[in-house]
Amino acid sequence: MAQTVSENQSVAQVKEPETISGGHLVAKALKAEGVEVIFTLCGGHIIDIYDGCVDEGIAVVDVRHEQVAAHAADGYARITGKPGCAVVTAGPGTTNAVTGVANAFRAESPMLLIGGQGALNQHKMGSLQDLPHVDMMTPITKFAATVPHTARAADMVSMAFRECYNGALGPSFLEIPRDILDGSVPIESATVPEAGHYRASTKSVGDPAAIEALADLIAHAEKPVVLLGGQVWTSRGSDAATDFVRALDVPAFMNGAARGTLAPGDPHHFHLSRRYGFNNADLIIIVGTPFDFRMGYGRRLPKSATVVQIDMDYRTVGKNRDVDLGLVGDPGAILAAVTQASTGRVRKTDRQAWFKELRAEEEAAYQKRLPRQLSDANPIHPLRLAHEINEFLTEDSIYIGDGGDIVTFSGGVVQPKSPGHWMDPGPLGTLGVGVPFVLAAKYARPDKEVVALFGDGAFSMTGWDFETLVRFNLPFVGVIGNNSSMNQIRYGQEAKYGHDRGRVGNTLGDVKYDEFARSLGGYGEEVRDPKDIGPAMQRARESGLPSLINVWVDPDAYAPGTMNQTMYK
Repeated sequence: MAQTVSENQSVAQVKEPETISGGHLVAKALKAEGVEVIFTLCGGHIIDIYDGCVDEGIAVVDVRHEQVAAHAADGYARITGKPGCAVVTAGPGTTNAVTGVANAFRAESPMLLIGGQGALNQHKMGSLQDLPHVDMMTPITKFAATVPHTARAADMVSMAFRECYNGALGPSFLEIPRDILDGSVPIESATVPEAGHYRASTKSVGDPAAIEALADLIAHAEKPVVLLGGQVWTSRGSDAATDFVRALDVPAFMNGAARGTLAPGDPHHFHLSRRYGFNNADLIIIVGTPFDFRMGYGRRLPKSATVVQIDMDYRTVGKNRDVDLGLVGDPGAILAAVTQASTGRVRKTDRQAWFKELRAEEEAAYQKRLPRQLSDANPIHPLRLAHEINEFLTEDSIYIGDGGDIVTFSGGVVQPKSPGHWMDPGPLGTLGVGVPFVLAAKYARPDKEVVALFGDGAFSMTGWDFETLVRFNLPFVGVIGNNSSMNQIRYGQEAKYGHDRGRVGNTLGDVKYDEFARSLGGYGEEVRDPKDIGPAMQRARESGLPSLINVWVDPDAYAPGTMNQTMYK
């Protein structure tokens, strides 16, 4: 006989376990990591991540091309020191982002790209936009994997970010199938890392004996120099680097993201005398930059000098050129330890002659270039444009360079006045980073002014996201050095094949980018006279809008760096 429940009896209510979707787990993991914004272009595979981000208070900034999303995530990491994140759909969404990831890989920038994928139960069936993303991303990331189960979504996000910070920084990639993102699991069965509890310190000083050895070398050097490279900024070691050069009285050169570590005019800051300094130094310390093409693969360092290399990655130290001492660890931590170990060993009076010698070389190089830098020629000489931009910058101006020959010109002239205020593509030489870097920099630091110099060819590659800057109300001062050419390549073609073939495949239209800016709701001006450059930039600053100043520059002027490239010899 079946039992019945009387009206006086209570029936135990079975509570269903609370569940959470894969997309919401991803968002929780991003929140724990400190991610405040994702850069994205929408797709059906990834929308549950958006829903999770809304719940977690993570901003969603949508762009017009996935390459822009990836570059913006890279740029955000560079500006903030926090990990950047881009989210794109499967197939072409992910392949469009490959260039941005590759650029971050060569530039050692910590970002995560999350890509969609067809459902696991459709694996190898030819689902929409199915591609072997992990196989493609593995060579250009520090970590690439597929999330195999909804319960693992948050755990694998934290795993990917952990790898971004293992040794030299860099990007990671996660492929998340649609059914993993849309699926739900009991929340107690999912691993959600707790913020600040799943990462070891990476501020290693390496071998203490090597610290003492370097301190001893500096104490006995008569003509030391140091080159501060990009890792000084990415490790946030700028203050330690400044203390190092001042306390130990070492002349300093800077490249890449380390520009601005010392402000122009600082007695330890040198810029134009680097080759002379290297050729005449008895001790050369290379911090956080590899012996790649920018360093002549190490061959520009004389054999007569003692060479020390400091880097976050063991594989970089001594690569392409032997070194006398190699230190692996955090550049800022190492420089601070060497400064401490050197206390009382260095007398500043011992190097006055060396500083005077370098300063004389610096001044001679500056005076040699100055007539072109102040030229009133028309068409405008690119050095005059670079000079006007340098004069325009304030201590709060972040400078972004995106281009070939025009940015090479600016590299010898434009000097940021604070650490972290210089951005360029890095060693991959990727054109098109400018607009996404502006997007990331202005979004992350609305208190800062952003000034960007574009080549006309470079701007064309990602310029439609100027509309994104208008849509998100992110004002900046943009300058286009317009010569209707891909001039860096044009020079090489003329050098190799003669003037008659110099215009093959590198000539662009005479585009009025000022009108383009106005058509999208921004501010635009055209400049043909050099005296009008500064006032036009000032009006752009005062407009409070995203802006483009279209400056027509001399197409027959080439930067020394362009003319000296070995590929054209």
